[in-house]
Amino acid sequence: MQTLRVENLSKTYGEKTLFENLNFLINEHDRIGLIGTNGSGKTSLLNVLTEQDSADSGKLIAPNNYRISYLKQIPELDENATALEAIFDGAAPIFKTIRSYEEALTFYGLNPNDVKAQQRYDNAEAAMNREDAWSAESDVKTILSQLHLEQLDVAVKTLSGGQKKRVGLAQVLIQAPDLLILDEPTNHLDFDSINWLQDYLVNYKGALLVVTHDRYFLDQIATQILELSFGSLYPYQGNYQSYVEQKAQRVQKEADFEHKQQQLYKKELAWMRTGAKARTTKQQARINSFNTLEENLKSTKDEGAVDISLGQQRLGKKVIQLKNASLTIANHVIMQKFDMLIQAGDRIGITGANGAGKSSFLNALTGNIALDNGILEIGETVRIAYYTQQTEKIPEDKRMISYLNEIAQSVTDRYGQQVSTTQLLEQFLFPRFMHGTLIRKLSGGEKRRLYLLKLLMSAPNVLILDEPTNDLDIATLTVLEDYVSNFNGTVITVSHDRYFLDKVANDLLIFQGNGRIERFTGAFTDYLSKNQNFEKHQKEKIKQSVSPSEKNPKNEKSKLTYAEKIEFEKIENLIDTLENEKDVLSEQMASTDGTNYNKLAELQKQIDEHDRLIDDKMSRWEYLSQFEQ
Repeated sequence: MQTLRVENLSKTYGEKTLFENLNFLINEHDRIGLIGTNGSGKTSLLNVLTEQDSADSGKLIAPNNYRISYLKQIPELDENATALEAIFDGAAPIFKTIRSYEEALTFYGLNPNDVKAQQRYDNAEAAMNREDAWSAESDVKTILSQLHLEQLDVAVKTLSGGQKKRVGLAQVLIQAPDLLILDEPTNHLDFDSINWLQDYLVNYKGALLVVTHDRYFLDQIATQILELSFGSLYPYQGNYQSYVEQKAQRVQKEADFEHKQQQLYKKELAWMRTGAKARTTKQQARINSFNTLEENLKSTKDEGAVDISLGQQRLGKKVIQLKNASLTIANHVIMQKFDMLIQAGDRIGITGANGAGKSSFLNALTGNIALDNGILEIGETVRIAYYTQQTEKIPEDKRMISYLNEIAQSVTDRYGQQVSTTQLLEQFLFPRFMHGTLIRKLSGGEKRRLYLLKLLMSAPNVLILDEPTNDLDIATLTVLEDYVSNFNGTVITVSHDRYFLDKVANDLLIFQGNGRIERFTGAFTDYLSKNQNFEKHQKEKIKQSVSPSEKNPKNEKSKLTYAEKIEFEKIENLIDTLENEKDVLSEQMASTDGTNYNKLAELQKQIDEHDRLIDDKMSRWEYLSQFEQ
């Protein structure tokens, strides 16, 4: 069994201890979710595990041939390489063979009469046969198609951030390492890609360690949760739901223990204050015990019970109204003759495929982008806090407490009580010892959390959020969700996070592209269950949103490339081979002793894997067969 052992691992950053004396194992089939607040040290731990950074002390113990692949939040790719070259960079030898085959195939397709091109292709095909790489090549095709990576010959530097993330994800998936480490893998993925990735990771043969804010995703794939909190690692068995249950029990036990400690402390304090009259050397042990108890209580660290109950300005019934509104940006229609009345107390969730114009819609609502036609009316009492995807410029050399004090040294909560900035920082998961920290020492996620707190301090009555889950950790999202549930104003949020949308929205706007906006009342998961082909339809409609003058018939796919023709010729034989292998496995299963559960389980696992491969190949065959051969 391939196992990574972590022993006594410690790491500090400046004066901050990120983690101390961590001990844990990652076994071959583990599915581990790593969670913790922004700045708790999750990324630092991943960097140490992948030896991109060194620990202050401790060691990693693994077999000599142990391979780890690591997807960072922002993948590190060769900007001058093509997407295909980046995807195969650092892959195992079999995938290098596949890369050579793909390149030879493409070159031969462009130069079918070139003898050298023919020879190059023949050599590459022989290598594929020699290494039996066809199934692996088929897996690569599946990964690329499910992540919607189609233009592989373009330079990485020309790709958007979302496209680079998908290239980075494809890169680590095809490497098939012993340990796959993924940092926020669902960022920039569409819902169908997320669903496919869930299934892929559940069936992954190696070990998995993932950091993600997507709680539904974590619930589906994780069988173990590791929580990094104040330098310590707390293990929980099960998925995210199990973690929440167990964490609640742990926090309650700690609270009960702390209450008992405090009661004992009070008794000991009373005893210490009686003076030295009755004390002898026999009581020295009790004095030492008191000192230890006092230190333990001072050093107690807790993430805290969150109760964000900030005050807000009075909000009239009419908040924002669009009348006959139209907006087109760069030939993409965002909305067309759209009418909508947003009222006090509304909870509106906005979603749809990337590029449908959701952020542009928010900018139109806030008046940051002018409508082409129609009317935008904003109520007189409206006070908007707009959490954009880009954080405002924060003075790096200011301390956290000073930055917030520029807004106000205290704010009024909804009960009329004054709440200091120190209390607000603690409620927003910034412990007291951090309040004097220079902003430049904060992590990116901590800066986003501080920015959100500053917005909420302005006492808004309309809260507009643009993809908050891309930057905020689970603990902060839970705080935000709690705030929204107690917020008396209006909330409008753009998100691809199913869990977050379910918790904060009960009315949905589904952007379908080309100015079409569908309305739905209810939870987002209810919408998804009623619209199984949601994301497929989104992509088709967004493609249609390009204006006729922008379309180029020459770029519309009508027939297979030469490379795809060769693939199509081979795919039926590959399906036949997989089905024959499955039949053999089924016969073996039928002849196996019914009490040999391990053997039966292994055979069933192989049959399930063959079913998955057959389904993937059939989908690919159906796609290729629709074009002119």
